Amino acid sequence: MTDYFVICTGTNDRQVKSIADEVEEQLRVRAGLKPIGREGLTEGTWVLLDFADIVVHVFQPADRDFYRLEKLWGDAPRLVLPESVTGPVEPGAPAQAVVEDEAEPVTSESAE
Repeated sequence: MTDYFVICTGTNDRQVKSIADEVEEQLRVRAGLKPIGREGLTEGTWVLLDFADIVVHVFQPADRDFYRLEKLWGDAPRLVLPESVTGPVEPGAPAQAVVEDEAEPVTSESAE
């Protein structure tokens, strides 16, 4: 059971690994969290980081399209992160994070 489910995409194995490394580093530095599980770093097509309360999936586009985790969790409330966190997001792009429970909307002030 987890509280937050984060799904994101990197365009190639190097970028997927870099995203996963940076997520891991930032959660360690900013929140004092270390993963209890790490999978897929060798291949770099789908990396899973398990922080217990937060599970992060970093996919290459083909794997994300194949596994469609957003569809499995389609009825979960979505938390769209502000542009100050995500950078510019293309219209129609998938939500950056899916949560299992109701949460307060994230604002620029609360994300800092």
